[in-house]
Amino acid sequence: MTIRPARPEEAPVLAAIVERAYAPWVAVIGRRPMPMEDDYAARIAAGEAWVLEEAGAPVALVVIEQHPDHLLLDNIAVDPARQGHGEGRLLLDFVETEAARRGLPEVRLYTNVLMERNIALYARRGYAETGREVQKSFSRVFMAKPLIPAALELDLSPGTGGDGGDLLWSAHQRVPG
Repeated sequence: MTIRPARPEEAPVLAAIVERAYAPWVAVIGRRPMPMEDDYAARIAAGEAWVLEEAGAPVALVVIEQHPDHLLLDNIAVDPARQGHGEGRLLLDFVETEAARRGLPEVRLYTNVLMERNIALYARRGYAETGREVQKSFSRVFMAKPLIPAALELDLSPGTGGDGGDLLWSAHQRVPG
């Protein structure tokens, strides 16, 4: 499996993955979640959409936005047929590593207040709630995870992520001493 920027022709594929991944949440929150209404062609054109692919086919995606002091995880979606196999964790690892690579001190995200399972998952990953508010008529929970730059040593040598090759990123724990 590799993580790479989404390609323009993949916008309908990304929208379809999001439709399937978020469909169960429609009944929970009473309406379509915002990621189901996103413009994936625009996200791809802006360099904000990344895919996790296996055997050349996208199976999951993440949308990230760079801000001056953080990386915003706007959306993460795993095809329901692939959920529970670690793809979401792999994408979260990618987002955190990408924020560190860009020199950003934290990752921020928001989710619907009724998506309690997601809130618990992010909390287990070290994200702390920073606030709650209603935006665009959605009740949102905001979370953030500070990154410790010294804890990651990025390997950007050819073929590991810095060159646009098949595997776009790699992170190794730095061993003291």
